[in-house]
Amino acid sequence: MARVVVVGGGFGGMASAVRLAKLGHAVTLLEARDELGGALGSLEVDGFRWDLGPSTTALPAVVRDLFRKSGRPLERELDLVPVDPIREHRFEDGTNLSLPHGRAAQERAIDEALGGGGADWLAYTTSFHETWETIRRDYLERPWAPELVDRATRDLVFTRDTLHKRVRRAFKDDRLRAIALHGVRLEGHDPRNVPAWMGFLAYVEQKFGVWTVPGGLSQVSETLVKRLGERRVEVRTGTTVRDLVVREGRVVAVATEAGDLDADVVVVAIDPRGLPALARYVRHTMPAIPPVVCHLGLGPEAPEMPAEVVLHSNPSIVVRTTGQAPGGGQAWTLLGRGQLAEDIVTALARLKIDVRPHVVTRVDRSPRELVEELHGSPYGVQWQGRRTLTDRLSTRTPLPGVFAAGAHATPGAGVPFVGLGAALVAQEVGPA
Repeated sequence: MARVVVVGGGFGGMASAVRLAKLGHAVTLLEARDELGGALGSLEVDGFRWDLGPSTTALPAVVRDLFRKSGRPLERELDLVPVDPIREHRFEDGTNLSLPHGRAAQERAIDEALGGGGADWLAYTTSFHETWETIRRDYLERPWAPELVDRATRDLVFTRDTLHKRVRRAFKDDRLRAIALHGVRLEGHDPRNVPAWMGFLAYVEQKFGVWTVPGGLSQVSETLVKRLGERRVEVRTGTTVRDLVVREGRVVAVATEAGDLDADVVVVAIDPRGLPALARYVRHTMPAIPPVVCHLGLGPEAPEMPAEVVLHSNPSIVVRTTGQAPGGGQAWTLLGRGQLAEDIVTALARLKIDVRPHVVTRVDRSPRELVEELHGSPYGVQWQGRRTLTDRLSTRTPLPGVFAAGAHATPGAGVPFVGLGAALVAQEVGPA
């Protein structure tokens, strides 16, 4: 049995903690904030409730595997249900595309909404089938080690081809280009710096769909908090970690404001740039800057909208309408990217969705406020070309006994990647 200290109480930290506790280790979880959950938490004001982070997830098998490997299956705790259509895309020329799940359904929807292009979209997504299988096998489901994979995999992962170039070759229609690049742009990446293989996300959504939990994806975090107790993980909130204590080249403790906590193994599930012992290893990384976020509590007369709408303009705005509201109202979250030179609700009205008369309450968060509140970017490390793969931490860090999880480590940000990262940590540490 190892004494394991997990630094960070977001999804990555909690998922790592419950997995390692189930493997028989003595686990202590440290979180600087007064509550757990991080970007997968929730916010409640005046009876309105919003997810702080994503409202859906791809690859539902990742969440199911987490619960199965840490105790009771997910189905005994929560309902994970498909979301169809995946999202609606609206363009300034008046085009609206409701993008469903599935190959044939997507081809039909694109042809009908855009007047063609469905075959081009299928050719694009299908081109990532082999890419997905390789990335899944050698990057997502085992700790990334370039020296342990074959040359074909290294060539794929370290390709000079970018997602920007791949999309421009695939589509002449700017609307299809915008749809293909939406995900990476929302997360704060320049597609010219993102490797082409990241386009597999469109294939994954098409093949496996996207999923949510009725009442909000943040309920996954709330259920994990309960699982921490069931696995007898010691949780210390309001605990700021200053650094890792390294002696004779190996971690021996975690230094907190309240003193040192002895450890045989440490899992770092926060931005490692904040820990001097690790900062020098990630000095070339930059955090992905979050979007502008506005949570709106709306009255009962507000217009009905799909679960997620992407407004392709400048600024681009994503509207998520899946929050919980009292008295027949609605709870929306707005995410803004681009030249946001005006209030985001005013910008939304200019794009013909005017909810200003219906606003009951609102909570605004700037990118800086989000990073400060969460002690790091919820979107992890910004892609800066293929060197990003070696600039950020892998599951096993250069410090013996120290492992990395969460958005700032391989395999990356987002519920599926962070969940897979926690599985990789458990795989590396192994059973007691």
